[in-house]
Amino acid sequence: MQEGSVDIAEDLTKILHIYLPVRHFSRSNVEVNVDPSAITALSYERAFEDLLLAEIGFAIASELQSETSAGGLLIGALASTLAARLVQKYVTVFPAQSFPRHTLRGLDRRRLVRVLDYIEANLEGDLSIDRMAAIACLSRYHFSRSFRLAVGQSPHRYVSAKRLERAKALLMHGDRPLVDIALALSFSSQANFTTAFRQATGQAPGQFRQRLGSRLPEPARTDGRRALSVLV
Repeated sequence: MQEGSVDIAEDLTKILHIYLPVRHFSRSNVEVNVDPSAITALSYERAFEDLLLAEIGFAIASELQSETSAGGLLIGALASTLAARLVQKYVTVFPAQSFPRHTLRGLDRRRLVRVLDYIEANLEGDLSIDRMAAIACLSRYHFSRSFRLAVGQSPHRYVSAKRLERAKALLMHGDRPLVDIALALSFSSQANFTTAFRQATGQAPGQFRQRLGSRLPEPARTDGRRALSVLV
């Protein structure tokens, strides 16, 4: 927004800097009309404390330290919550507007099926809150709440679980390189994929694949060798 500086008088072990683009304060995101001049007036506050903003910061830091396949979705949802909190507590909205009172209900069946079908078809692609919200014809903020009510999970947790299922299927069928599976499922590296997979299943992807291979019926492995001999 503008140039500035912050003087840190003492050593700090860690600092998290969050950049929130102005577009996150649009009506389609926070569902209220925000005075643009109020947004530009946001400035650094010494000794600023907000427990909700702190929890959002901890969640973002945790994701940066241990990346997950749906980390982008999580960060997107947290960004929307962060913007909504700033608007709620520290920004002036137009007098005629206030936070809308939405009925606490989930996505209707038609919208939910449309979104779930889209997620299933794009597990090995770029899944974003913006795109899913657009498919549901809702704002980002309203979509995330409605999805949780309908499914019982936040969008990023649902996508994480579905990508884990897809990872298991890819490991079970074929010998696709682990790094290819990791990148296809939106992990930044094979190492992050291995860490997330081990946390969810108790074993590394390679171990999971080897154990499945060792459980194949003996006739199936024998038939495969016979077929190979005939081809040779």
